[in-house]
Amino acid sequence: MKRKAFLPPSYFLASIVAMIALHFLLPLRRLVPSPWNYLGVVGLAVGIALNIWASRLFDNAQTTVKPFERSACLVTRGPYRFSRHPMYLGMALALLGLAVILGTATPTIIMPAFVLAMSRKFIPVEEKDLQEALGKEWREYARRVRCWI
Repeated sequence: MKRKAFLPPSYFLASIVAMIALHFLLPLRRLVPSPWNYLGVVGLAVGIALNIWASRLFDNAQTTVKPFERSACLVTRGPYRFSRHPMYLGMALALLGLAVILGTATPTIIMPAFVLAMSRKFIPVEEKDLQEALGKEWREYARRVRCWI
């Protein structure tokens, strides 16, 4: 039986668990005092909303959101006008929001680790697949729109 690879939502959930664990087990230092830490709700909400918006655009275009699966078309509307990977951006913003809510130093190391994992493990493969599937349309889009923001 072939083992399935972990997909980005698994990395996202693992990051949330790691952030909360670090906050409670090894908080080190408070960076964002209460009540200012509640501003993190904004980052969390924006990140989740961005993810939902981007995912719905994929559903409407009847193409896959899963990495390693062939895309039926290129989505360039909505958040895809300013980011080639708004779902990853949304997850990163949600993690940043959670780090602010938690307010301690150690959870903040998880967000850059998440961004690095997406940038190394998923984005290169996805962009290579899009290049192969969509050719010139993808190249023009990639030239116009930045990877993250």
